[in-house]
Amino acid sequence: MTIVQPALSIAAVERETGLSKDVLRKWESRYGFPAPLRDDKGERVYPAEQVGRLRLIKRLMDAGLRPARIVGEDEERLAALARERHVRAGQPEAGRVEASALEMLRVHDPDGLRQHLRRLMLRQGLARFVLDTIAPLNHAVGEAWARGELDIHEEHLYTDSVQWVLRDAIASVSDRQGRPRVLLTTLPEEPHGLGILMVAALFALEGAYCISLGTQTPAEDIARAVRSHGAEVVVLSFSIAYPQRRVLPALEELRQRLGGDVRVWAGGAGTARLSRAPSQARLLPTLEEALRALAEWRAERDSVLSS
Repeated sequence: MTIVQPALSIAAVERETGLSKDVLRKWESRYGFPAPLRDDKGERVYPAEQVGRLRLIKRLMDAGLRPARIVGEDEERLAALARERHVRAGQPEAGRVEASALEMLRVHDPDGLRQHLRRLMLRQGLARFVLDTIAPLNHAVGEAWARGELDIHEEHLYTDSVQWVLRDAIASVSDRQGRPRVLLTTLPEEPHGLGILMVAALFALEGAYCISLGTQTPAEDIARAVRSHGAEVVVLSFSIAYPQRRVLPALEELRQRLGGDVRVWAGGAGTARLSRAPSQARLLPTLEEALRALAEWRAERDSVLSS
């Protein structure tokens, strides 16, 4: 099944690519790219394939290429330039990790990829593995898919391999007596669950007890699971594919079903596009912010216990 990625607003493209709105408008006028569509209000919206190309252009600019040389190039030429830049840079550690992972996906070697990732995790430690390896590698795999260098089944192979490594790591550090008790899942129509596993790994390492329900759990079932497991925090993830207009209503519905003492935290690229925070819920735009939220929960609990 083909997943149709939604078109993004100019503000969302700015956040996704690091290219300012002024730059995007200037390129549109000067080079004819990007070539945004218009929504029913006449506002610019950018198809996913253009956003992927813009990400690639930004990477090449960061590597020292001038916009005048690359903005007008097609994706095949841009991909070739990106490969050249990796070779010329001598492939530092991050580049070698990315290149090795992508090659294992292309030759369909899931066992090799899993062992490669596991060795990296053991060498780096779980926290650094999640923050410094998996987070940028997710981005690199997504870009490779957007450029047509990976098929969707190869992207799924990557996701499954990372989940295998993370679940094994989480099980090894999980403590049933840990606090807070954190329930992690996604709502219906959100099949992407890698983000919640990354959060679960970081939280488990910090001593929280994490209960993962997998993906696509209805709100009423989340509420029942919270009561059954005595969960104190619910963490949800929204990918960029989740309809933006439904994020806030979905969080508000869940908030109404939960007791006032249960925290609701939401992260993922789908929340980065929100213009405001939902009522009585906290947004986690980055993994570092998720760790900050956990530390603040503990500080508040310790303050209550000591008073």
